Amino acid sequence: MSYEFRLPDIGEGVAEGEVVQWFVKEGDAIQEDAPLVSVLTDKANVEIPSPKGGRVLKIHAQVGEKVKVGGLLVTIEVVGGAPSSSGPAAAAATAATVPPQKAVTPASASPAALVSGGGGRVLASPYLRRLAAERGIDLATVHGTGPEGRITEADLSSAGSSPRSPAAAPAVVSPAPVATRAPSPSAPPAGGPPASEVAERIPIRGIRRVISEHMTESKHRAAHFTYVEEVDVSELVLLRERMAKHVEKQGSRLSYLPFIVKAVVAGLKAHPHLNATMDDAHEELLVRSAYHIGVATATAEGLIVPVVRDADKKSVTQIAREIQDLAERGRAGKLSRAELTGSTFTISSLGALGGVLATPILNYPEVGILGVHKIQRRPIYRADGSIGPADLMNLSISLDHRVVDGYEGAQFLATVRGYLEEPHQLFAEMA
Repeated sequence: MSYEFRLPDIGEGVAEGEVVQWFVKEGDAIQEDAPLVSVLTDKANVEIPSPKGGRVLKIHAQVGEKVKVGGLLVTIEVVGGAPSSSGPAAAAATAATVPPQKAVTPASASPAALVSGGGGRVLASPYLRRLAAERGIDLATVHGTGPEGRITEADLSSAGSSPRSPAAAPAVVSPAPVATRAPSPSAPPAGGPPASEVAERIPIRGIRRVISEHMTESKHRAAHFTYVEEVDVSELVLLRERMAKHVEKQGSRLSYLPFIVKAVVAGLKAHPHLNATMDDAHEELLVRSAYHIGVATATAEGLIVPVVRDADKKSVTQIAREIQDLAERGRAGKLSRAELTGSTFTISSLGALGGVLATPILNYPEVGILGVHKIQRRPIYRADGSIGPADLMNLSISLDHRVVDGYEGAQFLATVRGYLEEPHQLFAEMA
């Protein structure tokens, strides 16, 4: 019998999601809890498992399509089940006639294939199920050491690879091509280049589309302006080098970013109007009491902003570990929506490629974002009139001029600069 699966509520405030990838195609057998579809919302890819075991009758939402919460995703022919639906419109939806389908063969979707070793269910997350499929590991042969026998990533790593039959392998479907209307060969598209000069058409979808929409909203709503300071970080360079030796012994890498996060928190405490978000609907500035710092991170699919929560309560070493963990899992697409939302202020840094100056776009509805640029050693005049080498770095702060004046922005950046030029203050701040 058929089961209509609709997009579930995947997070507070989420009204829709974009289909990024189907892990099955029509006609495939699928096990209960096996990876079914990946849906993008707020820059987070949410991997949704199949609620039932059986055979995929029809996929109703194609890759790149946006689906409202409660919208129909897929129809599954349930093995030994009754007609059902996961949405509120179950009665009307299940009344529709399902076209006749070929019988399911025992090799592709027998009841025994839906359980581990013919016994109890395999307890593993959709991510681990997909990872096991990629490595050729039969989860029924893996001993789970997690709660209630749940399989962990460590269990999977120690299990090794084993051959599997083609029938047991879940089908992974490549993203479907987006239909585009070919331009007339006799005339170029309005406002575009001639068709003969177009080497490739790249659909704007997934994370790139979310970035596009978010940046457009930010530029349309906020009144951006940027202020820049040059910072002498010679003392910070020496301090980081000394601390890095100890931190790296613990398996973490210590960059300059954790120090900058602590300096930003100190600046936000001194100038709380910058630790705020805009409520345009009520024309109110919401000054935040928590210090959740977003750290822009580049991935293969685009820029994401993992969040270091309660940064004011964490040490430089703790922040270093957390940034490293968030960055690694972000590039692997393993971050949850909660880890990518809720920031009160954002830092954007390109590290060694930081350039001389950039004017980052606000992570709306935040009212401030700090741009961090590369450190360069240059000669400077000192207070005593001598000339000597110094490690210099530019910091740029982009602000929403509707609610933050230039003077307050300059004061904030001066506070941040003071902590970075005399970094011992950061440890006094934490005491």
